[in-house]
Amino acid sequence: MSTLAARPAEAATPAPSPARRRLRARGRWTGWLFVGPFVVVLVAMLIVPIGYALWLSLFRDQLIGGNQFVWFANYVQLFQDTKFWAGFGRVAVFLLIQVPIMLGLALVAALALDSARLWGTSFFRIAVFLPYAVPGVVAALIWGFIYGNQFGLTGAANHALGIDLLQPFSPTWVLTSIGNVVTWEFLGYNMLIFYAALRTVPGDLYEAAELDGAGPMRTVFSIKLPALRGPMVIATIFSIIGSFQLFNEPNLLKTLAPNVIGSAFTPNMYAYSLSFSGQQFNYSATVAIVMGVITAVIAYVVQVRGTRQENR
Repeated sequence: MSTLAARPAEAATPAPSPARRRLRARGRWTGWLFVGPFVVVLVAMLIVPIGYALWLSLFRDQLIGGNQFVWFANYVQLFQDTKFWAGFGRVAVFLLIQVPIMLGLALVAALALDSARLWGTSFFRIAVFLPYAVPGVVAALIWGFIYGNQFGLTGAANHALGIDLLQPFSPTWVLTSIGNVVTWEFLGYNMLIFYAALRTVPGDLYEAAELDGAGPMRTVFSIKLPALRGPMVIATIFSIIGSFQLFNEPNLLKTLAPNVIGSAFTPNMYAYSLSFSGQQFNYSATVAIVMGVITAVIAYVVQVRGTRQENR
């Protein structure tokens, strides 16, 4: 004789009390109170300016009809603009040459500091980092007076030799001269990033390497450099962004070499000249948007490739 198993009655879930409902609502609002200020600043200082620049780039001042909506005509014009691409080519060459040199010197300086074999480590660390504390405008003015052909160190050296051997503001050497200024400014900043990462390496790894008979160079390539992959990616991304934003140094040195450094020497200088000298705000916004997209794409590619190599 079969029997039917009785199913236990499901206990009814009690409704939350009004006090608990108020507590949950308060918890949700507490999270927004913490996030709210950041969201407001992000929208006001980043989203709104980018959206406004994008909106401006879709208009153009016409001789007849005033400021009119022209869709992507400014972008078509920009991709055919030789001045823009000439400036972009300069910053691209600057990026490919100056950034590896700067990061390589910063890496050597950080390794020297971390080796504990360098005499006067504290003085060396401060001396290398000190130029970063100098404002960019002041640094450009200092080097401008050094580079001057009629005065300063360059002029004195050429006068003493009796020939114009040093020509920092010649078309051949002007980009190298600007790269020297930028390297002098940011070498200490990147060195500090690498040095801070090296100080976090566990001492057990060095002890194990010493027991295995690894020498100083083997320790560098097997322990220190792998530990610097992440910081190297970060420093590279910052350097890429800084290279595409090159403005202060050439803009200040332009008064000393007006025939070599023009208003379109870099894309940022070109956008500045279009906006504040030519009153072409729409086209200037187009230059800014295109440079922002190019910078973001290149930085993202570097980050993805660096992350993949770090996770191997």
